[in-house]
Amino acid sequence: MSLEINNIEEINNQLKSKSPKEIVEWALSVAKNPVITTNFRPYEGAILHLVVTSNEDIPVVWCDTGYNTPQTYRHAEELIATLQLNVQLYVPKQTVAHRNIVLGLPSIDDPNHTIFTEQVKLEPFKRAMNEHKPDVWFTNLRKGQTAFRDSIDVVSVSKDGVIKVSPFYNFSDEELDAYLEEFNIPNEFKYFDPTKVESNRECGLHI
Repeated sequence: MSLEINNIEEINNQLKSKSPKEIVEWALSVAKNPVITTNFRPYEGAILHLVVTSNEDIPVVWCDTGYNTPQTYRHAEELIATLQLNVQLYVPKQTVAHRNIVLGLPSIDDPNHTIFTEQVKLEPFKRAMNEHKPDVWFTNLRKGQTAFRDSIDVVSVSKDGVIKVSPFYNFSDEELDAYLEEFNIPNEFKYFDPTKVESNRECGLHI
C-alpha cells in the first residue's frame, strides 16, 4: 500500500481544501482494495453516490442487523437499484426470531447488551473485513456526530490498521441535503440501530 500510516496528519492537511469528490479520487488513487460500508441510515445515499460515481464496481458492504425498519429496507432496495450497487450482504449467524427468545432486545444497561452487539453488528462486520481485507475503507462519519468522531478527521486509521476515509466529514446536514437534492438521491430518516438506542452513542465499529 502506498499510503503511510504515519503521514495521516500531513495527508489531512493536504486534503483540507479538497472537495469530497477530490478526496474520493485521491483515496482511490492510493488504494489497492477499497470497500465502502453502509447501513442505509440517513444520508447514506450521499456517500454511496459519491463513491460509486468514481468506482462503480467497489464492494458495498452491508451488515444488516435484521432490525431495520420497513422504511430502511425499502430505502436500501431503492438505492441499490438506482445506484446499481455491488452489495455484499452480511447478516448475523442467528436469526432475529431465535435471538428474541434467547436475549430479546437488551437495553444498554443490560449485561446481555455486549453479547447482543457482538452478535448483530461486530461479528458480521469482522467477518466482512476478514473476507474483503480492504486497505481503504470509505465511511460517512462526520464531525459532530459523537465525541469520538470529533477526535478524528477526513482520513484516520482503524484499530486494525485500515485507512478510513470520510469525504463528507466536515459537511453539515444542510450541505448533505443540498448534495442529495442536486443529484436527486433519496433519503430516509426512519432508521433504528438496536445497539445504540441514543443517537450520540458510538456504534462500536469505529472505536
